[in-house]
Amino acid sequence: MYPENHPETRLAALGYSLLPAHPGVGMYVSWARTGNLVTTSFQFPWRDGKLAYTGRVGAEVSTEQAVDAARLAALAGLAQLKEAAGGDLARVRLVRLDGHVGCAMDFKDIPHVLNGASELLTKVLGVAHCRTALGHMVMPLDSPVMLGFLAEINDAPA
Repeated sequence: MYPENHPETRLAALGYSLLPAHPGVGMYVSWARTGNLVTTSFQFPWRDGKLAYTGRVGAEVSTEQAVDAARLAALAGLAQLKEAAGGDLARVRLVRLDGHVGCAMDFKDIPHVLNGASELLTKVLGVAHCRTALGHMVMPLDSPVMLGFLAEINDAPA
């Protein structure tokens, strides 16, 4: 088990656990590290090995479903960051979250959708992050949400 204030303990207290990092779906790596920084490829809302939701928010996908999709994509990103940090989320400090929402032309509640991810990440990692919030008419795999992460890895011994 993890200590009381460990990110994995906080994650479990919220009712979540991490699955192994999902492999990329194309000709790219899921994350890359340079120095103490790691960046991820965009992460999708996976559940049981497939996208939990498809379609555009405000059309085929409800706002509530999109918030859940953002949380699932955040969990996928945490799994990538954990892998990049040698298996220890306590070594991760999230710097920036790039949030993209596939949505209908008139959907304007993009920040609310991405708050699903930001709130989860802040509770788990214990520190706030910078964020972009963009809406698109077309998304890869017809995903309603995709998230990219930039994080710092602390290499100092615990």
